[in-house]
Amino acid sequence: MAAEGIPHGLTREEYAILLPVINEFHTYTMSSGQCFSLLSQRIQAPLDTVWSVVRRFDKPQTYKHFIKSCAIKPGSGSSTTVGCLREVNVISGLPAATSTEKLDVLDDYRHVTGFSIIGGEHRLTNYTSVTTVNEFQKDGKIWTVVLESYVVDVPEGNTVDDTRMFADTVVRLNLQKLASFTQGMA
Repeated sequence: MAAEGIPHGLTREEYAILLPVINEFHTYTMSSGQCFSLLSQRIQAPLDTVWSVVRRFDKPQTYKHFIKSCAIKPGSGSSTTVGCLREVNVISGLPAATSTEKLDVLDDYRHVTGFSIIGGEHRLTNYTSVTTVNEFQKDGKIWTVVLESYVVDVPEGNTVDDTRMFADTVVRLNLQKLASFTQGMA
């Protein structure tokens, strides 16, 4: 399922250019009891700078607010091996403690990464996320648009809107921190 309409923060021109990327990487087959979202973040930094942070499966805490620590599980491969696993410890105060996550895609040529949550103590069952990093140039200016989408089961006792609002808030805060961090690097 693709996102409805233009994601908040994108211009019509950016959306038109990104539509093939959205159709290829940010479209999911969903079952009942799941929700989906696609978020965008414009960053005033070149693609290489942003990608150098986003691609680090072993260091999500660099830009993800709610992660205390992360370690690649021994024997699961390097942090750039599709299929490797990371153990994430979440900061206190969230309805989660740990998360076991699997790297599903890491494409340095097309600037695509994605992971699934496969275990841990949290409420994000069957969570799958894809992030694409896309550079734009116009009138001598360079900027990057990051798209992040996810699909997740709606927990029992929650509504689709509740689930989407919670997950969107976390993803949006992470993308804002990514923008602040990488703009500082640039």
